[in-house]
Amino acid sequence: MTRKLLATAATAAALIALAACSESAPQDPGAEDAEAPGMEEQDGMPEMPEMPEPDIEDVPDVVATVNGTDIAGDEFVTLYQMQFQQMAMESQASGQEVDQNELKSQTLNSMVDSELLVQDAHERGYEASEEDVEALLDQTATSNQMESVEELLGVYAEQGVTEEQVRDDAQTQLLVQELVENDIEVDEPTDEEVVELYESMGLGEDEENGYELEEIRPELEAQVRNQNRSEAVGAHVDDLRSDAEVQTYL
Repeated sequence: MTRKLLATAATAAALIALAACSESAPQDPGAEDAEAPGMEEQDGMPEMPEMPEPDIEDVPDVVATVNGTDIAGDEFVTLYQMQFQQMAMESQASGQEVDQNELKSQTLNSMVDSELLVQDAHERGYEASEEDVEALLDQTATSNQMESVEELLGVYAEQGVTEEQVRDDAQTQLLVQELVENDIEVDEPTDEEVVELYESMGLGEDEENGYELEEIRPELEAQVRNQNRSEAVGAHVDDLRSDAEVQTYL
């Protein structure tokens, strides 16, 4: 099994986010014209900076080896290009240049972490069948208001991701999900954590467009639970890394 394009414990969320982004309709140019008539004819308007290009020339055929399993360079390139595109769009808005060395390091680390989690899941006897994978992809397509898995796969194809890679990543997500649900202890949200989040987000009923705490408690608890899950998975990965043989070649 190849590793890993959406290499995090939240692979399903990444699948959904990418699909939703790709499905977003472009803004109506007519609306822009209504807000700023004659914009195209104004010589003094600043031009948007050109989108930078990802630096992938020196990526080796194998970017890392994790307990004897290689992580392929072409899979790293696919994931890196996807993440770089998102960061580049953000950099255009902020004016801050993308640190490609840092982004490469983050991408590679996420792939190594994913491989460690998958290996751990296999060692514990977890499996993900083709039927399970199909069900997850169908759920992802439906949640993004797509009519079929084929449509979802088409969205990924436009991003340079093959069907095999998408299905492989879905299998990874299922394996990690089994691992998290059965073997990684995740703390339940405390009332203190929920109140702290509520206050930090400025959602109080005295705020403009605010809410009563109990009105949005389920959403707040879900967010705290997700944060606790991420921290628990991160701690588990740290434990796996401490006993793993990891070599990186970037």
